[in-house]
Amino acid sequence: MTYENLDEKLVNELLGDGRASLRSLAEDLDVSVTTVSNHLSDLEDDGIIQGYTPKVDYDALGYDVTAILQLKVEGSALVEVTDTLSQHDQMVSVYETTGDHDIIAIGKFLDTDDMNETIKELLTEPEIKESNTSVVLNPAKEHEQFELDLE
Repeated sequence: MTYENLDEKLVNELLGDGRASLRSLAEDLDVSVTTVSNHLSDLEDDGIIQGYTPKVDYDALGYDVTAILQLKVEGSALVEVTDTLSQHDQMVSVYETTGDHDIIAIGKFLDTDDMNETIKELLTEPEIKESNTSVVLNPAKEHEQFELDLE
């Protein structure tokens, strides 16, 4: 049994198969099931592992349009606009950013009409001073996580 980098190895194993059983993880990592269970509980308690969710292909479900919204907002309203965007189901990512825009949000839509309707609804916020929307033509890489370095 080796415990060196065990947490990182456990995370990497789960990135490969988030549905792996404690027994199979223990076998792969050459430790006991109890050890895996304890380390997994610690990783969850520390907020490192925040849940186990399916990886959904939204395109396959008909959400064919991905849009990137870049917004400039009134400084005092940054949190309010970010919260509004975050509460919208079709916004898959919302970021407060530096640079030319204050917020960048990424949304998934059924079609351009759905996108247009949703964006127009969101842009009624008077605190939004400027917006720029780009439609993704082809996602080269999307929603990927990476394995941890074990050095």
